[in-house]
Amino acid sequence: MNFTDLNKKLIGNSSHITITTYDSPLGLMFLGATENGICLAEFYDRIHLEKTLLKLAENLKAQFVVEENQYLIQLKEELALYFDKKLHEFTVPLVLTGTDFQQKVFQSLIKIPYGSTSTYKNQAIVLGDLKAIRAVATANGLNKIAVVIPCHRIIGSDGSMVGYAGGIHRKEALLHLEGALQQTQLSLL
Repeated sequence: MNFTDLNKKLIGNSSHITITTYDSPLGLMFLGATENGICLAEFYDRIHLEKTLLKLAENLKAQFVVEENQYLIQLKEELALYFDKKLHEFTVPLVLTGTDFQQKVFQSLIKIPYGSTSTYKNQAIVLGDLKAIRAVATANGLNKIAVVIPCHRIIGSDGSMVGYAGGIHRKEALLHLEGALQQTQLSLL
């Protein structure tokens, strides 16, 4: 990813998103943080990655700076522990972007326990509006902090693997790592 070219599209933005990479067991990730916490954790081949990065920078009125900060160091340590099955809950501070509704959806995702799954329908019920299933699904797709905000824990009402911007193979791997797949689903891997 060429962040210099991205920054050319962000002229006038005054704050910074510090960017680094993390070589996870599931592939390279881009990690980003502001001075207040983590705002990005995405796989390098995420669907529409450039568009996601530009939207994030616009929301935060920021440009990208390739370096490390305390939150990125903490996130790398926590991700390593997570992938070693030694961490079930992330503690690194987060900077959520999006509408109020989207942020409520992200918060509801964080409440889904390690080793568990939920559905868009259940999320909509938790948020108090069963008719909001499509809006919940759309908000899940806009999550910019993969793994930490566990949208991978959302499966179809029938137990099927539903959309995941990082790829269904990663979703299955994350759920397998967490022990969240039922025995019948494990045979699909």
